[in-house]
Amino acid sequence: MGEHVKPFTPEKAKEIIMSLQQPAIFCNMVFDWPARHWNAKYLSEVLHGKRIRFRMGMKSISTGRTIVPQFETTCSYVEATLEEFLTWNCDQSSISGPFRDYDHSKFWAYADYKYFVSLFEDKTDIFQDVKWSDFGFPGRNGQESTLWIGSLGAHTPCHLDSYGCNLVFQVQGRKRWHLFPPEDTPFLYPTRIPYEESSVFSKINVVNPDLKRFPKFQKAQRHMVTLSPGQVLFVPRHWWHYVESIDPVTVSINSWIELEEDHLARVEEAITRMLVCALKTAENPQNTRAWLNPTEVEETSHEVNCCYLNAAVSAFFDRCRTSKVVEIQAVRTDGDHMKKEFNVCDHVEVGQTGSQNLTTGIGKPEATSHFGPDLVPVAQRSEEPPSQRGGMFESDGKDFDDKDGEHFGKLHCAKRQQIMSNSENAVEEEIVSNTTTVPSQTFISTDDLLDCLVNPQVTRIVAQLLIQRRSL
Repeated sequence: MGEHVKPFTPEKAKEIIMSLQQPAIFCNMVFDWPARHWNAKYLSEVLHGKRIRFRMGMKSISTGRTIVPQFETTCSYVEATLEEFLTWNCDQSSISGPFRDYDHSKFWAYADYKYFVSLFEDKTDIFQDVKWSDFGFPGRNGQESTLWIGSLGAHTPCHLDSYGCNLVFQVQGRKRWHLFPPEDTPFLYPTRIPYEESSVFSKINVVNPDLKRFPKFQKAQRHMVTLSPGQVLFVPRHWWHYVESIDPVTVSINSWIELEEDHLARVEEAITRMLVCALKTAENPQNTRAWLNPTEVEETSHEVNCCYLNAAVSAFFDRCRTSKVVEIQAVRTDGDHMKKEFNVCDHVEVGQTGSQNLTTGIGKPEATSHFGPDLVPVAQRSEEPPSQRGGMFESDGKDFDDKDGEHFGKLHCAKRQQIMSNSENAVEEEIVSNTTTVPSQTFISTDDLLDCLVNPQVTRIVAQLLIQRRSL
């Protein structure tokens, strides 16, 4: 009887999700979900004849034989049915069909970012097969979910999501996750080219980093885990992640959970969008596909982006309209910080120069106390990524001494605090170190300028200043 009881109530699961700042795996929470049986074969029958877009990439990049990330702007795309995908994936000698130009031994295929509302637009009953309500979000189901189907080697380049936190349900096959905490952002060399709203990419191929070009990456704290069917991974806000399929076929379902901090993040994203589109369009008006991610289909005119920015700022104030005070952190010209209060918002605090995660360490003690067989923390890895035959967890049982997880929490909190203090001056340190060496090139490109202008730390300050200006 006990095996059919879930280890956490919806209320407790949500409490953990909202307080924990460390990636962790929920086990034994989805055994009764109908979506548990959504393998690629089953989905091919449900979506019979429906053509979807697959992103095609080179396996040489996935296996670490190149040091350049494979961004979506450099990939090819194929429109095909799931039946055709499975035929290509199984019958490697097939030379017919939409995948005929892609040698299976050299390419992977990925149907990524497939929103349920578009994929199953005429089969909405299927939304109920996904029950995020079990994690404390009543009414949340497939309608707020995204589907991912890939072959061996399929991956997403290393990035962080600007909005929300993430719950990922692994349905078929295994995926290996490489994760880095928010305070590692300076060591991951963030870039907004290619541009995609809500995604900050890293310039680094984290499975085969170019340490000569990106030496600060050696300071990054890699966390790794292999996610297996039936498990749900929780990815906290602003954790960087690179995800790769390590089985012949993988199927995942995820949902991004909205957070209070998203209201300010949308202002930051609107600033980024406006600057990137203005400078890149001016540089080459005829070639937006070279820098605009294929997922971005909206108009990029300056007028539209200006409206987008104003709407984001207005939405922020609408959210705060009934409140009393919000603290906005201003930046003086001498680099010191001051706090300014104005009677607009209540309960919403914004203005940290770093991610919200930086102020809370690994999470509240009551969250880490639940670590155990049903909530497994994703631990830091000091060594290089293992081979693809790795076990279920790279961190299985090595990081907690007792049942209440006290040792784990204290150890990582202490380490996190030390790293936080070290990372506060990471940008300044990099500037100093760069000026003491002879530059490899003197030409500054538009992308170089944008890497500075829309650095997450910079756009956060600009967003705060805009909100202050609007509130006066």
